[in-house]
Amino acid sequence: MYEYSNPVIPGFNPDPSICRVGEDFYLVTSSFEFFPGVPVYHSRNLVNWELIGYCLTRKEQLPLDGCQSSRGIYAPAIRYHDGIFYMTTTNTHLNADGKRYGNFIVHTKDIKGPWSDPVWVDQGGIDPSLLFTDEKVFFCSNAGMPDDEKGIYVCEVNPLTGEKLTPSRLISKGCTGKCTEAPHIFKINNMFYLMLAEGGTSYGHMAVVQRSRGIYGPYESCPNNPILSNVKLHRFPIQAIGHADLIEDSNGNWWALCLGIRLPATQLRHLLGRETFLVPVRWENDWPVAGEDGTVSLKMSGPLPAQVKTPCFDIKENFSKNQLSLNWNYIRNPDMSCYRFKDGCLNFYGSAQGLSDKSPVFMGVRQQSFFMESTAKIKTGMQKGTRAGITAFLNEDYHYDLALEKRGDGLYVTVNRRVHDFEALSFQALLPACEEVELRITADEYFYYFGYNCKDTDWQSAGKAMTAGLCAEGTHSGCFTGVFIGLYSCGGKASFSEFSLINQII
Repeated sequence: MYEYSNPVIPGFNPDPSICRVGEDFYLVTSSFEFFPGVPVYHSRNLVNWELIGYCLTRKEQLPLDGCQSSRGIYAPAIRYHDGIFYMTTTNTHLNADGKRYGNFIVHTKDIKGPWSDPVWVDQGGIDPSLLFTDEKVFFCSNAGMPDDEKGIYVCEVNPLTGEKLTPSRLISKGCTGKCTEAPHIFKINNMFYLMLAEGGTSYGHMAVVQRSRGIYGPYESCPNNPILSNVKLHRFPIQAIGHADLIEDSNGNWWALCLGIRLPATQLRHLLGRETFLVPVRWENDWPVAGEDGTVSLKMSGPLPAQVKTPCFDIKENFSKNQLSLNWNYIRNPDMSCYRFKDGCLNFYGSAQGLSDKSPVFMGVRQQSFFMESTAKIKTGMQKGTRAGITAFLNEDYHYDLALEKRGDGLYVTVNRRVHDFEALSFQALLPACEEVELRITADEYFYYFGYNCKDTDWQSAGKAMTAGLCAEGTHSGCFTGVFIGLYSCGGKASFSEFSLINQII
């Protein structure tokens, strides 16, 4: 037995899905409007995960231009069969005809990619998944065609072409009838188990299970449903547990990977996004029993397949090396000509679009802890009208920006805050002449703190802003993502030499 800490993948990493190849585990999560899409993680022990690539790295695979915040890629599912990895998901962005792109499948023989172009499946809904069994491939999602009643639908498909081989059939309406989604079907000991998420992906979230002797039903519900939920743990620091996937390790032990949120100081709000949690599973009377009486904790233990290492989620980038780690994401489809290595720096060629627009010149990494410190070094040789720096960014309507701004009378350090439809400077100070300025954002559960350093002098304060302003519960339209700490430029060229994000996971 090994003790481990949850979440195993902190920060914005929702809707986990997992497969195993020998001793290796591969996991994918949702990416919404961020690019590249569907991060792929690898582990040998289910706790220590390494980001090794993305499934969707080309605009042809992932059209996101003009995508609404918290739309785009929903709930991927990864499966492995006969030497090929398959990933199926939904692009909820609207195409040129005003219709949702829909459900598709990509595949590869090399988990690190590249992955194929999408093949589209003519079955509606979201959260698709695949089951390979008995020489057949079944595709399931949480809805059928537009005129069908709500529920979980299944059809046979060719996963390489997306062709439906049988009509879509309703197999289940779920257990509670509320937001039945995230269907995964498993064939275990000649029984078909249907794992579902219900209750909505918020504080009422849960995972439930049904089973049947045939894939098309009828399905009976587990007497211990929900098998996973923290609903009964009032103001517990982990909430919204649900959307689970099952995996058996090479030792015959079972596990569930699910999403959840962490609450700062048990307040009912979250800003890090929905994260990935690991839960041990055992079987009683041919039903799965998950977690601690069906709940998930920050500290858990189980028969992990390999020893756990102390995780490190820090990110340090020296741009003089002319390369980037896989941690960086863009907003929607980026114009890569706006990002170039030159003269020991990563140069951003800022457009007229800023962070409150749809397509800013921006790169960000996930904030993974309430307690963190992030710094960036930026050259001061900017042209008039350029604004560039570091930001705590949820989406275009919610962000805090610490920047250098070149005006006619000199170079200023500024703090801009955008919440809802209100945007204003909360700090500005004229800087003395210097070649490089270091900008810093630190955070705790309650505030982001802004500071700057010029000529290696003492750090100067640029004020603070409440973390509550970037929490999903306070957004005007709801939010499925989490905060990124990023770099950006608007109105001209900006040169960054270093970046770091130190996450204090406690």
